[in-house]
Amino acid sequence: MPSPPLRLAALLLCLAAAAADSPYRFFHWNVTNGTISPLGVPQQGILINGQFPGPEIYSVTNDNIIVNVFNSLNEPFLIHWNGVQNRRNSFVDGVIGTTCPIPPGRNFTYILQMKDQIGSFFYFPSLAMQKAAGGFGGIRIMSRPLIPVPFGPPADDFTLLIGDWYKNNHTILRRLLDRGKKLPFPHGVLINGRGPGATVFTVDQGKTYRLRICNVGFQNSLNFRIQGHKMKVVEIEGTHTLQISYSSLDIHLGQCMSVLITADQPPRNYYVVASTRFTTQVLTNTAFLKYSSSNTPASGPLPGGPTTQIDWSLNQARSLRTNLTASGPRPNPQGSYHYGMIKTVKTIRLASSAGQVNGKQRYALNSVSFVAPDTPMKLADYFKIGGVYRLGSISEAPSGAGIYTDTSVLGADYRTFIEIVFENYENIMQSYHLAGYSFWVVGMDGGQWSSNSRNQYNLRDAVSRCTVQVYPKSWSAIYIALDNVGMWNLRSEFWARQYLGQQTYLRVYTASTSLRDEYPIPKNARLCGRARGRHTRPI
Repeated sequence: MPSPPLRLAALLLCLAAAAADSPYRFFHWNVTNGTISPLGVPQQGILINGQFPGPEIYSVTNDNIIVNVFNSLNEPFLIHWNGVQNRRNSFVDGVIGTTCPIPPGRNFTYILQMKDQIGSFFYFPSLAMQKAAGGFGGIRIMSRPLIPVPFGPPADDFTLLIGDWYKNNHTILRRLLDRGKKLPFPHGVLINGRGPGATVFTVDQGKTYRLRICNVGFQNSLNFRIQGHKMKVVEIEGTHTLQISYSSLDIHLGQCMSVLITADQPPRNYYVVASTRFTTQVLTNTAFLKYSSSNTPASGPLPGGPTTQIDWSLNQARSLRTNLTASGPRPNPQGSYHYGMIKTVKTIRLASSAGQVNGKQRYALNSVSFVAPDTPMKLADYFKIGGVYRLGSISEAPSGAGIYTDTSVLGADYRTFIEIVFENYENIMQSYHLAGYSFWVVGMDGGQWSSNSRNQYNLRDAVSRCTVQVYPKSWSAIYIALDNVGMWNLRSEFWARQYLGQQTYLRVYTASTSLRDEYPIPKNARLCGRARGRHTRPI
């Protein structure tokens, strides 16, 4: 039986459904601790309805998703919907800057709409280091039946959640970071929450299958490959792509992509491999692609990954392009939005840095290491609570100054078109995610960015996605149409860096109070900090 908050939300939304005519999908999740042993060592995991990884969300464009989450942990909990744009509703984005955590023993009902989206995404717990214990799962948003998809229906559709993993409990990892230490190198790589040799994907000879692959790990890019089989990339985080085949694919932190594989080899088992990239020590996990008509085990050496480093990966990333003739979530072609012909109103340059603050390890963007306020900034905006944050607390270009802490927020106006350049002066891979948006990855290269770098931008068919990698000693540039009002998290996907300050928020503002521009605060919104005890509607 649904809880009272869920019944209330369902009632309110069902009234709107008569006009909106968009389907509703209801989920009731109980979040608990449980013992898991993905790498052979028992550790405390976070389970959703007893599952690790959590249940997959299956939906169709414009579906309304109602997820009632009951927190049975002994600590606060929040779920972030990685890649789901939450149109006009950053109140439920599930990060500490916008949403109050769910206290132990309480529940919260997330009300989401997969508005004008398709593609492959995932969810995960966003507080502290809970991601290191589980609580993550896949999200697939299918096209509406009348919208053509640029490939035939696959025989089956598999979600693969891959990522590096620690044997330590997440509480131990959190204590290390809180004491100002760095995390050690991870202990292994998981495929769908399981260690080497534990995962099997069964296929029929001659049929074609879709694999949705997401890197849900902590700090490492991964290379993915299947022995004897080519992978045809067809979708990246909501964009149908030119259909190019690859022997192996680099998938960076927080990124998802869909590939088609055809079971066109002699029937037997084949190795499926995910291994770390750009690391001295290489961690590897193997699964199996099993032909249903054969019991012959996999044999031979594991398929090898790239033999070169950054140049190979950079060239592969540049080869991923939008299929301009394919439909997106609407019938019009993806290429109908001519982003390269729009003048940007400003450029924001963001550079990462690492250093010590008061003798403890911190990470920063433009020298500012983010600290969470006592009240979510989105609630501070709504209730006009001063002193929670200030615009201008982070510069729009690197200053080269030493690291300091602040609750940093970038300001931008609704319906403007901007450029963000991520500059990486360090010798590590970076990966950045912007909640609430997809953006065009118009350029990336080694060396230092300058205005002349724009001469090499792809202004025609760049992939639109929500997470972009930045190679060591390199830069990546994105264009964004700011069409989603709210307070949106812009963060490193390297999770220890995010936890220790390598993030900020982008406040997309309009003075309009029209529901066309932004939904009001949900009636069931949790209120915390200085917003506690307020009313969710003006009196």
